[in-house]
Amino acid sequence: MISTVLFDMNDVLYSYDRSVRVTHIARICRQPATAVAEAIWESGFEDSGDSGVVDADAYLAGFGERLGCPLTQDEWAEALRAAVTPINETLTLAASVRRQARVAVLTNNNLLVKRAVDTVFPELRPIFGRDFFVSAEFHARKPEPEAYLRCLARVGAAADATLFVDDSVKNVAGAERAGLRAHLYRSPEGLERVLSAEGKRTVAAERTGANSGRSRAECANLLAGAGAIGDRFPERAKRRQTGRSNEFA
Repeated sequence: MISTVLFDMNDVLYSYDRSVRVTHIARICRQPATAVAEAIWESGFEDSGDSGVVDADAYLAGFGERLGCPLTQDEWAEALRAAVTPINETLTLAASVRRQARVAVLTNNNLLVKRAVDTVFPELRPIFGRDFFVSAEFHARKPEPEAYLRCLARVGAAADATLFVDDSVKNVAGAERAGLRAHLYRSPEGLERVLSAEGKRTVAAERTGANSGRSRAECANLLAGAGAIGDRFPERAKRRQTGRSNEFA
C-alpha cells in the first residue's frame, strides 16, 4: 500500500523553459545567450551544483565567476522564477493526496534552489511543507539509486510503499531499480488514474460524491493561498498555455 508520493518538480509540478532563464541572465550580464548556456549548462557546472559539490554560496559565486558577471541571489532567483510556470492541475492533485498520504518533492537541483524555494516556487510550501528536497542535499542525482534512498531515509518512508512521479524515463527507471514504485508522468489525467488505482481518492474522483463541493473548495483555497497565478505572474500563465518546456530535472 502506498503511504508516500514523491514528486519530481520540473515538468511535473512546474513547466520549465531554460531558454527564458538563459535569456534573462544574458540580459543582466549583457552577454550572448549562447555564451551563458555554454558557461553554465554545457560546461557541466550546473550538474556539479546538482550533485552537491558546492554549497549555495559557492554555487552563486561560481555562477558569476563563470559569466564574468557577479549576480545577486535576487537576480539569480528572478531569472529562474521567470522560467517556471505552475502546473495547477498536478499541484491540486498533490494537495488532494496529501490528506491521505505523505507527499514530498525530489528534484535534481542545487542548494541555492533549496534556499530560494519560497521566492521561486511559492506554491509548494502550503502543499509539501518542509518536504522539499534537492539532489545536492544527498550528493547524488537522479537516476542514481542513492538519490531516492537517501531522500526516503530523510522522510522516513519505505521504498516499496512510495510512488515516485517523474517525466523522465531514466529517472523512473532509476527509482524502480531503487525499489520504489514509479509512474512516468505525461499528464495530470494519467497521474490521477494511477493515484486512484492506488486507492488515493483525488479531487476529480470526488466530484461525483457527496463531498465534492467541499473538496474542490479546499484545494482551490489552498492554491489561492499560495498565490493567484494568472494575476501575480501573467507571463507564467501565458507560457503554461503555450506548453513550452525544454529541460527535465
